[in-house]
Amino acid sequence: MTPSPHRRRALAGTAVTALLSAGLVVTASPATAAPSADAVIAEVYGGGGNAGATLTSDYVELANRAAAAVSVDGWSVQYLPAAPKPTSTWQATVLTGSIAPGGKYLVGEAKGTGGTTALPTADATGTINMSATAGTVALVSGKDPLTCLTAADCAADPRVHDLVGFGGAVVVEGTSAPAPSNTTAVTRTAADTDDNSKDFAAGTPAPTNSKGETTGGGGTTPPTGTPARIHDIQGTTRLSPLVGKQVVDVPGIVTGVRSFGSSQGFFFQDPNPDSDPRTSEGIFVYTGSAKVAVQPGDSIKVAGKVSEFYPDESGAKSLYQSNTEIDSPTVTVLSSGNPLPAAEILHPDTVPTAFAPTGGNIESLQLQPDKYALDFFESREGMRVEVDDARVVGPTDKYNELYVTTKPAQNPSVRGGTVYLGYDDNNSGRLELQSLIPFSQTPFPKANVGDKLTGATAGPLDYTQFGGYVVQATQLGGLVSGGIKPETTAKQTVDELAVATYNVENLAPTDPQAKFDRLAGNLVHNLAAPDVVSLEEIQDNSGATDNGVVAADQTLQKFADAVVAAGGPQYKWTEIDPTNDADGGQPGGNIRIAFFYNPKRVSLVDRPGGDATTATTIVNNHGQAELSISPGRVDPTNPAWTASRKPLAAEFRFQGREVIVIGNHLVSKLGDQPDVGRNQPPTRSSEVQRGQQTAALRAFVDQILAVNKKANIVIPGDFNDMQFSPTVATLTAGGKLRDLVNELPANQRYSYVYQGNSEVLDHLLVSTAPRGVQYDVVHVNAEFADQASDHDPQVVRFRPSTGNELLDQLLDLAHLFAPPAK
Repeated sequence: MTPSPHRRRALAGTAVTALLSAGLVVTASPATAAPSADAVIAEVYGGGGNAGATLTSDYVELANRAAAAVSVDGWSVQYLPAAPKPTSTWQATVLTGSIAPGGKYLVGEAKGTGGTTALPTADATGTINMSATAGTVALVSGKDPLTCLTAADCAADPRVHDLVGFGGAVVVEGTSAPAPSNTTAVTRTAADTDDNSKDFAAGTPAPTNSKGETTGGGGTTPPTGTPARIHDIQGTTRLSPLVGKQVVDVPGIVTGVRSFGSSQGFFFQDPNPDSDPRTSEGIFVYTGSAKVAVQPGDSIKVAGKVSEFYPDESGAKSLYQSNTEIDSPTVTVLSSGNPLPAAEILHPDTVPTAFAPTGGNIESLQLQPDKYALDFFESREGMRVEVDDARVVGPTDKYNELYVTTKPAQNPSVRGGTVYLGYDDNNSGRLELQSLIPFSQTPFPKANVGDKLTGATAGPLDYTQFGGYVVQATQLGGLVSGGIKPETTAKQTVDELAVATYNVENLAPTDPQAKFDRLAGNLVHNLAAPDVVSLEEIQDNSGATDNGVVAADQTLQKFADAVVAAGGPQYKWTEIDPTNDADGGQPGGNIRIAFFYNPKRVSLVDRPGGDATTATTIVNNHGQAELSISPGRVDPTNPAWTASRKPLAAEFRFQGREVIVIGNHLVSKLGDQPDVGRNQPPTRSSEVQRGQQTAALRAFVDQILAVNKKANIVIPGDFNDMQFSPTVATLTAGGKLRDLVNELPANQRYSYVYQGNSEVLDHLLVSTAPRGVQYDVVHVNAEFADQASDHDPQVVRFRPSTGNELLDQLLDLAHLFAPPAK
């Protein structure tokens, strides 16, 4: 078989290690255009002795990234002006000796008249007077001056072992490194990629010779602290026993590098683990915004301060677990090209089924990795793990992250996800996936639920506030589609009323027309043009601009026009403008509930008087329950609705029968403790307000049923809670209302996908009166990387009761011959 890249690297590293163990000095192979794996140019400084300079001399510093010494006897360092003429020649300084594994080699060059600090004792000395701002330096496997004067010719010369052009030089690898100055050098910040602009940056000159001596001839002051191994730092709980202490001589192999963003750094792992399954052998080293000067396969020793980093707040205020890491590091590269520690393969039975220990803050508890999933992952924090043929259970989002499952048989949905069926059944196999591989090299996969990443997906295990434990992939499996498509529901018959609910995710006139068109297509084609649609998250005419505007007629008109353009009905709408900034949601957006209704199929019973604070009440009209205001808000001044959307009730008439629809968008889960946090079980504080809201809603329903126990009631909306929650139980208690999602098979109970859980936030409840109830969650968004909204819509089709059982039975028979509605 063809070895994987990791296997090839492992074989090469093994060979070099074998030569080193035999006491051999390895002579580096002749240069080609390929990146150098051993001797490289580490730093170039041409401002020595110039005005403003501290150092008195120019220099070139070399480094050896290999696991064996590199002989440079008879080699040379050569310099060419930035813009060579046909008559230009390379100047050379001949080298002697060798460069130790992970060591440095200092070449002193011309001395100027300024400066106050001499170089440390150079390993080789020349007289080249280099430019402070622009030029080309080459490491050459020979004494004779080069003759090439172009980048292409120099790349073709086998004697060129490494080369850096800076300050806009003509002869470069890739593109030029930035220009240094009299006070800055060009310093290598990355492995040799043969692109000077990526490999070098301008920085403070720090000449170091083969003895480790720096400016002034003195040796570097070694960091002080406690010698430790990674498992000593990680300890047997979630908190390091060495937190706040300086550690030194921490050994390991670099397994992954985060070279972007403000939280740069690298993971490294001890290849010689202890025997305690609770102690992780991996850890993250935080370098901030500084470029990371190591690469996977480097054998290193690290010194620094041990810290516990909380991703949201500091210390006691945090809701999350911490990352144990090393800050303010000093890193010594001992060798490069070493094999990475083997990744632990997460088989379906590897991660425990039980999710987490309980008892409040679990940080100080001894880890039980054989018993709890969160403990298992914590005991692997920073270590390489691997998931083979991983099934995607959370689609790729805009932040380039997705979720896979390590337990494909754990509560699978009908379309390939993982269904969340109870607080005590939290799907322990879920695992977030991000990538350390540059997207220019390997684009992050755009995956839907049910897709697979075939082969191995591997990398260090990290922890974030946005999903908990995450594999920072250095190897990605190949994306294979699971084949899911957006669903389409059945068309209602002529005698059926179709009522839908759809959270359209902060819809505003400022949104692209494409979003309106996509949502309209969902209504017309996927939902088969329902007769009434409860729309959640309709923003005002100015969107998120907080300017006092509360009207939403432009938003709704633009949406209604898009429906017509998609071939749908000319919906009318009804809604009540909220008080400015009183109903929560995106600041300035004034989200609200609105109803679309098709006047060719259903009529709104319009009883004026509704506004943001006036409540609609129940009127007994000869045994029929009517709304005093339609549309009207339900109990809008009740404190339960503080900073939250108020329910919107409207009375509709369909084929002579009344139906009361109460649209909802309950308060969000903001403020709840996360299920991957340090408090177990998590406190769901937002349930208190939602419980008060559904109590008010249930009281309103009871008033309707007290007048007419056969009233046709539909309660659609985004309840921001699960079908098994106390929030919903308040509504369904006593059997007066049916939460229709519970009547689906368990593997179909979801309308939203969050952190790899296919779960229910949106609901459709009906009273017991409607006949022939058919219900469908129409999956068009939540499982897909490409979404019009993050919610899936739902629809219920039914025949409203007349209140007369005999007549209802006759209409049931007539339904057998009813054609689809037009």
